[in-house]
Amino acid sequence: MFNPNRVLRGAAMIASLALTAGCGLLSDGDTDGEGPIVVGTTSAPSTLDPAGAYDGSWELYRNVFQTLLAYPDGATTPQPDAAERCAFTDTASRVYRCVLRPGLKFADGDRLDAAAVRHSVDRIRAIDAPGGPAGLLGSLDRVETSGDREVVFHLNQPDATFPFVLATPALSIVDPKDYPAHSLREGDEAHGSGPYELRSYTEGREAVLTGNRNYKGFAERQNDRVTIRYFATSASMVEALRDKRIDVTYRGLGADDIVALQRHGTEDLQLVDGTGTDISYLVFNPKDRWAGRAAVRKAVAQLVDRGAIAHKVYEDTVDPLYSMVPKGLTGHATGFFDDYGDPSVPKARKFLTDAGITERVPLTLWYTTDRYGSETARMFKELKRQLEDSGLFTITLRSRPWKTYVVGYQKGEYPVFGRGWFPDFPDADNFIAPFVGEHNALGTPYPAKEITGRLLPRSRAESDRAETVKDVEAAQQIMVDDARLLPLWQGRQFVAASDDISGGEQALDPSTIMMMWTLHRKTSW
Repeated sequence: MFNPNRVLRGAAMIASLALTAGCGLLSDGDTDGEGPIVVGTTSAPSTLDPAGAYDGSWELYRNVFQTLLAYPDGATTPQPDAAERCAFTDTASRVYRCVLRPGLKFADGDRLDAAAVRHSVDRIRAIDAPGGPAGLLGSLDRVETSGDREVVFHLNQPDATFPFVLATPALSIVDPKDYPAHSLREGDEAHGSGPYELRSYTEGREAVLTGNRNYKGFAERQNDRVTIRYFATSASMVEALRDKRIDVTYRGLGADDIVALQRHGTEDLQLVDGTGTDISYLVFNPKDRWAGRAAVRKAVAQLVDRGAIAHKVYEDTVDPLYSMVPKGLTGHATGFFDDYGDPSVPKARKFLTDAGITERVPLTLWYTTDRYGSETARMFKELKRQLEDSGLFTITLRSRPWKTYVVGYQKGEYPVFGRGWFPDFPDADNFIAPFVGEHNALGTPYPAKEITGRLLPRSRAESDRAETVKDVEAAQQIMVDDARLLPLWQGRQFVAASDDISGGEQALDPSTIMMMWTLHRKTSW
């Protein structure tokens, strides 16, 4: 069962980070002559064109491309990067103006001007790639330029979250000479103006980065060379770390490997443990005979033991989650715990019998085999056990690789399916808006007119995000009442590194994307 005190662990995380990182993390470093810093991850890009990706490809984009706004070390709100300054010019949050830094260039020397910014934004909507980021620009009406350095965004509705959108790697600035206006760029090259140049790329294997001498922005690069290596599993990645074939691991560390590093740490490895905002949840298909019934969804919500999942499957490397908005963000609530409490078979049975359902409910749960870590299959087996042990459900498990899995849920083939969410930006809006509406990120329509027609528009008109709490909480309660989405757990960020690497704790931006430029080798203790 869930212990509410388990989730209040922020102070413990900070203490853990300080203890594991040690005094050497504050040392200066210089990699000249020592070879590149090699970073391992299980999140390989799906495409090298920012107009085509709404996924882990952003990891590479953040380091190779530049955005108007981004997150300097420690910032939780967007700050200028390619821009010199940006601001709303009206009181209704509908006109947003940015002035570029003077003398910006792409890595190959081409000029980066306001026309390049407009081209980069307009092509996202023109291409509207399946699985791409065009949906992030729903509030954008048009882009105008004035001279070489001024860009003005006109919105079709008030949207105080628009600066957060501009800070996502989806809005990476690309060179019009290299990136067509109406089609994605093919090939294994990427040309940007970020802290690094992409010198070479081998799909599914590695990306070789070198310092971009033309870069002008907030990032203070602590190294000149980084190689990113892509792994299929956490185990193979950690083996490479222990064998010193890589220096740092980031996305994709499995629970077993994290626990092994925690329990059996060696003198030459360190583990940085911090708060994360990625979440895992279930989606119910409203067109399915059984999943489309509110009583069935509420019975599942009443039976799921998140604490058991976090402890038995993930070995306490994740935290139970009782709302789609995770802890740490303004407006987080615990609606599913408040309304359902601890798992209860009698309460779940009552939901069903009150709806005239007296037989075991047959449900098929789907999950992807290669997206959210090796624990995913074990989590779904645990969900099957919990639901079937109640005597109320008969569960069938099915799975597919990610590429075909996505096609299946977009076609509405799955009664219930698992998804994960890494935030586009650190605001509660990004844990509600993408999941509701007729055309949402799940491919499963969820009208929720009170949320889309009143609560979200009203909250987006509020520039002081602390003033959105009531609307955010109201939206979350509607989601609890509908039980169309069932939050399961909230992740934490782990960076494992060789003991001679510093900067791991600064490398994670608020969207859990690694900023490679903070990493460096220690030269003194």
